[in-house]
Amino acid sequence: MTLVDDLMWRGLIQDSTDADELRKALDGGSITFYVGFDPTAASLHVGHLMQVCTARRLQQGGHKPLLLVGGATGQIGDPRESAERTLNPPEVVESWVQRIREQLSPFVTYTGETAATLVNNLDWTGPTSVIDFLRDVGKHFPVNKMLARDVVRNRLESGISFTEFSYQLLQSNDFYQLHVRNGCELQFGGSDQWGNITAGVDFVRRRGAGPVHAFVTPLVLKSDGTKFGKTEGGAVWLDATMTSPYSFYQFWINSDDRDVSKYMRYFSFKTREELEELEKATAERPQARLAQRALAEELTTLVHGEEASRQAIAASQALFGRGSLDELSADTLRAALAEANLLSVRGELPPVGTLLKDAGLVASANEARRTISEGGAYLNNERITDSEAIVPESALLHGRFLVLRRGKRTFAGVEYSQA
Repeated sequence: MTLVDDLMWRGLIQDSTDADELRKALDGGSITFYVGFDPTAASLHVGHLMQVCTARRLQQGGHKPLLLVGGATGQIGDPRESAERTLNPPEVVESWVQRIREQLSPFVTYTGETAATLVNNLDWTGPTSVIDFLRDVGKHFPVNKMLARDVVRNRLESGISFTEFSYQLLQSNDFYQLHVRNGCELQFGGSDQWGNITAGVDFVRRRGAGPVHAFVTPLVLKSDGTKFGKTEGGAVWLDATMTSPYSFYQFWINSDDRDVSKYMRYFSFKTREELEELEKATAERPQARLAQRALAEELTTLVHGEEASRQAIAASQALFGRGSLDELSADTLRAALAEANLLSVRGELPPVGTLLKDAGLVASANEARRTISEGGAYLNNERITDSEAIVPESALLHGRFLVLRRGKRTFAGVEYSQA
């Protein structure tokens, strides 16, 4: 199977400038391509994984990645359907640029014949004067075509600033600059970038350069209509300090059965044969969530490393009584308990029945006693027999945590401090 055949089978090419020419470029030898990431937050999130993983896939197929972090475009922001973006101070954007550059590093290799290069569009945009930009870039853009872009047309009545209106020019110039400086022949991005990307292809042609190519990947949506990458706690970030590896792992474990086959094709680096075998096994035993577990482990390892992935898997087992809590690090344990419910206790530890109630596992002291008498309550995976028993400090995990569980699936935590 060729690279383009694989991309097509995975559903990763929604639109392209010329399907035949794209195939010749990607299947005919090594080319240089670019994909851009604007620093609009301190971290990338799982919504960016489509582009990050596709870049990794293209590099593995023999092509050279240019990973562009938008130090310039990130200060302006692509127009949104609703309203103007809040412009972040340049120094904040620069700090985000550095963090995102670091986050991109694990996904590609920086050595060998197809070594990846990190680039920042502020390097060529920053020194350019307004007059030079208008003469060299602006004159090649018919305003009627810019107005025809959906997001612009939808904002005309409510108003759109020249700042956001000009974003297309900046992104198009990026393609031209990378073509001239680095021999870049291909740009790809999400389907919401189709207008900007094709404008860049046209701009390169108008400047007498090229030919260049482009394609876009589909937007990822959940089957229930909610936005991919969002949970009740907000976005699922790639930064471990913003979304813990355990929470990241659980995001994939909790994938809807209707979505997981699509996610596997988009994000997994298993072969077609391996994925089809996994899809078949998952269909036969959906309760085992084999695809979800495989994808969660693969992506957590890719994003956070083998040890963090091992800890996340161990935590998901231990918290439900299928492994040892002693193997979990304090950070992993706290992250897992915080995702459920983490009760803070200071001073003296109350009776275990009170802990069950205060942690929200039961509604009252009577219900706590009944649950315990029926054998359905656990402390650190050990069955509780006395609701009035005082938990000794020696039971605290890492000197400060307790794991409470009701039945097989409902758990909460206690974080203890003496003062």
